[in-house]
Amino acid sequence: MRSMWMLVAAFLFASMGVLVKLGATHFSSTELVFYRSLFGVWITYLILRYYRLPVRTVHWRMHCWRGITGLISLMMFFYCLTQLPLATAISLNYTWPLFVTLFSTLILKEHIHWPLICAIALGFAGVLLLLRPALPEDHWIASTMGVASGFFAAIAYINVKQLGNLGESEWHVVFYFTLISTLISGVLLLFTTFSPITWQGLLLLLSIGMTATLAQLAMTRAYHQGVTLVVTALGYTTILFSSLWGIVLWNEVLSPLAWLGVGLIILGGSLSGVLSFKLISTTTTTQK
Repeated sequence: MRSMWMLVAAFLFASMGVLVKLGATHFSSTELVFYRSLFGVWITYLILRYYRLPVRTVHWRMHCWRGITGLISLMMFFYCLTQLPLATAISLNYTWPLFVTLFSTLILKEHIHWPLICAIALGFAGVLLLLRPALPEDHWIASTMGVASGFFAAIAYINVKQLGNLGESEWHVVFYFTLISTLISGVLLLFTTFSPITWQGLLLLLSIGMTATLAQLAMTRAYHQGVTLVVTALGYTTILFSSLWGIVLWNEVLSPLAWLGVGLIILGGSLSGVLSFKLISTTTTTQK
């Protein structure tokens, strides 16, 4: 039951994707990132104050690196959401576990294991199958940015793990990420124009911030209380929820070949997570 929090997070993340697509008719993707981050800053700051946790940190360099990579991923992901079918955009972003596995193997300098290579190759084969039949030629820029968002999300995830090893709480990680995202995206908006905020637009912005924050909370609780491998596997239900939203709201029906691609991404990501976990466990046992 504890891992069920990940299903809640998956549903909320998919719902956030819906709200971002709806918000694209009122705001640019940069504005959406700015308002989503601004909402997160205030929420996490209030939580830090409520638990009387210090705001200052000595690991600001690592927070800056995590914030920048996370912001790049978020901006690419939001742009991808505004241009592509919902399930396609989220599937491309969810290539991040494949990149995490690849980076972790390179950083740990372990021997190449063929099952792990096959799992990663399986996931990226799914990307090719998903893109080939599903997207017109003018969407290749957006699809490339979708994969790139997964790449930078993987770097950000590794940074989060490093910050955790340094003793930083998840609240500090989220606070500094949203703070850096708000500041940088706010500066970028100075070179463009702010869209007028109507009551409908304000409702969408608040809903995006609320679903994103609640999803982050649910995911954090899932990883703290549940089994990591089970939680990671359940995270892929975000793709299934988003596909249902896409069908209901925009009649976004993927072809059978595209669905095969989605399945390979899920299978490759799940297998790479399992194999990486076993590899790390074996390494730890050997070192002991």
